[in-house]
Amino acid sequence: MEPNNEENASFAPITQITAAQVLQDASSQPGISAMPPPMGLPSFAPPMAPIPHPPVARPPTFRPPVSQNGGAKGSDSDSESDDEHVDISEGSRQVRERQEKALQDLLIKRRAAALAVPTNDRSVRDRLRRLGEPITLFGEQEMERRARLAQLMARLDIDGQLDKLLKAHEEDVAPREEVDDEMILEYPFFTEGPMELREARIDIARFSIKRAAVRIQRAKRLRDDPDEDIDAETKLALKQAKGMVLDCSNFGDDRPLTGCSFSRDGKLLATCSLSGVTKLWEMPQVTNKIAVLKDHKERATDVVFSPVDDILATASADRTAKLWKTDGTLLQTFEGHLDRLARVAFHPSGKYLGTTSFDKTWRLWDVNTGAELLLQEGHSRSVYGLAFQQDGALAASSGLDALARVWDLRTGRSILVFQGHIKPVLSVNFSPNGYHLASGGEDNQCRIWDLRMRKSLYIIPAHANLVSQVKYEPQEGYFLATASYDMKVKIWSGRDFSLVKSLAGHESKVSSLDIAADSSCIASVSHDRTIKLWTSSGDEEEEDEGGDKMDMDV
Repeated sequence: MEPNNEENASFAPITQITAAQVLQDASSQPGISAMPPPMGLPSFAPPMAPIPHPPVARPPTFRPPVSQNGGAKGSDSDSESDDEHVDISEGSRQVRERQEKALQDLLIKRRAAALAVPTNDRSVRDRLRRLGEPITLFGEQEMERRARLAQLMARLDIDGQLDKLLKAHEEDVAPREEVDDEMILEYPFFTEGPMELREARIDIARFSIKRAAVRIQRAKRLRDDPDEDIDAETKLALKQAKGMVLDCSNFGDDRPLTGCSFSRDGKLLATCSLSGVTKLWEMPQVTNKIAVLKDHKERATDVVFSPVDDILATASADRTAKLWKTDGTLLQTFEGHLDRLARVAFHPSGKYLGTTSFDKTWRLWDVNTGAELLLQEGHSRSVYGLAFQQDGALAASSGLDALARVWDLRTGRSILVFQGHIKPVLSVNFSPNGYHLASGGEDNQCRIWDLRMRKSLYIIPAHANLVSQVKYEPQEGYFLATASYDMKVKIWSGRDFSLVKSLAGHESKVSSLDIAADSSCIASVSHDRTIKLWTSSGDEEEEDEGGDKMDMDV
């Protein structure tokens, strides 16, 4: 056996050492005499104390050396495993953060439930004011305001700041409670309007009382008079509507058409287009052009005739509305909106004009003076549709916030909010009965709302694309017409809302429609640049000759 030195010991393999070998090595050292092996030594090695030697390296247990920047030096597979380990750590960190946030929200909710939050809305507003927060947010209801206060108080309480903020305003609580009524009078939660608006509200109230009295009297007569057969009149009107066919078609402009309206006597039809030009056509064949109205700098979005005078109004993307005579003379320009206009509508009295805009407001104008009487907010997004009840007391607006709101023009209050559409509402229209409201929007539906029950009465799955316009038959509301981007105009029963007739003929999106005052004709305009007139065929009238005639009294 070779001498045991340090160089060989570090790499020598581990072998079994017997007692004889140990004695032989010892005898070879100077000063140590050889000793004979003991007698009866067994052939196997007895257990011995371990001989100290350098530790043996175990490569599988080694970790790769760490570089200066903290990364591990190794093979590509090792690098890939390290990268995977880093990704898992980042995901775990994100999960931990989400868990901590959820736990924090849970603690806030539990703390908010344990705090004493005022239930009176006036007290809630006062507490928010004392905490330096807005007393109300846009469109916020009473319960939402109280929930916001509860969460705010819980957060401040967790941070230990609630008592400090409440004590800072503690001295102002008693005086504020004593002059609570005076504070309300000094800082009213409404915007004061001009004196012209007050006079307009009084005028609208007087007008609506007379119109409502006539409508109610007529409804009672139809109900009590045995000579009046409502079912027969409804059946006749629906039969005439079912017999409507395409009577004539003509190109209205070089650009897509956006709006149309009949005059009060049905002798004129006005159309507007993306070119910004409004044209007046002679009825019953829209071949003779009477006047061309040019003054808008941007595309025209809507046109409507006055219900009492031979004037019409147009709306445009240039943020203005204009009032015209039928001979093309410009009478008024209504300026004030901050964004492009969508729709325009006349009040039944003919004295006022309503406009909707993408600036999230609708406005009421004095037709004679051109003054802005009312700037009405209330929608959280752009306002698109507008309609006035035939009595003149109510107005309905619809917007891209998927809401339809009903306003009392006599008081300025928002009396109803109809929620049900899941997409923007583009058009609204009141029924002549005064208590039904139709709305259509981008969810392809037409909804019928009952103002008496304050809820949706019926949902019509009207079209395969968005509903661009809804209009009631103006006499008694016997039927309802809808226009859509699916290139069709459809007529629905005003009683059970079943489909009466589908008018197909346009080659592109139908943007608008209107119904003549005597309900004998429907006009529709489309992005295919054509005007189409739909009238009842003579066959239906011949079949009912000598029968009951529809009562057209107003």
